[in-house]
Amino acid sequence: MYSGIKTYLKEALQGELPGIDAHSKMLPPGRRLKSFDYELESVKQSSVLVLIFPIDNKLYTCLTKRPSTMKYHPGQISFPGGKIEKEDVSAEMAALREANEEVGIDSSEIDVLGKLSDFYLEISKFSIQPFLAWANQKPEFLLNADEVEELILFPVTDFVENEIILETELQTLTGELRVKYFPLNGKIVWGATAMILSELIEILKKQNQ
Repeated sequence: MYSGIKTYLKEALQGELPGIDAHSKMLPPGRRLKSFDYELESVKQSSVLVLIFPIDNKLYTCLTKRPSTMKYHPGQISFPGGKIEKEDVSAEMAALREANEEVGIDSSEIDVLGKLSDFYLEISKFSIQPFLAWANQKPEFLLNADEVEELILFPVTDFVENEIILETELQTLTGELRVKYFPLNGKIVWGATAMILSELIEILKKQNQ
């Protein structure tokens, strides 16, 4: 069952992705997905790891709640990842390094399938490269308390079968915004994390068409 999904995802990442359309569904109002040319020198490069794995016949991915002490996006729900450092040989290696540092994911026990669509996060001036990876079973997570307040398992299969998108008012760095989000056990999954999930969900929906 899962080998077919894994193969499908790997092949899908080589084709045309639903990036802009999927991202735009969850994009906060007034924000944009691309940086202007004059901003290029100030754009910070980052990457995240979107790891999917089966639990009881459903596919999940792992998210983290960031501590309120973090410099960027404090208290928000995000994928493991962060800034690409000078010592990182590639964006993919940065995502794997950060995932290991934050939640203890062992890169030798997962398969990187490819890359989802990049986008620009205007509020923090980060360009985000999401890498999609596969694990045959739920990893043994080890949380770094300095970077992760809580591990959140997001049931991707549930949202592929019934994609629930709600709206709410949130207080953000730029003031109050009405944003779209994925509801999960009382938590609000919005912003960049929701945009990445939106693309993953759209790709998986196409397998069922």
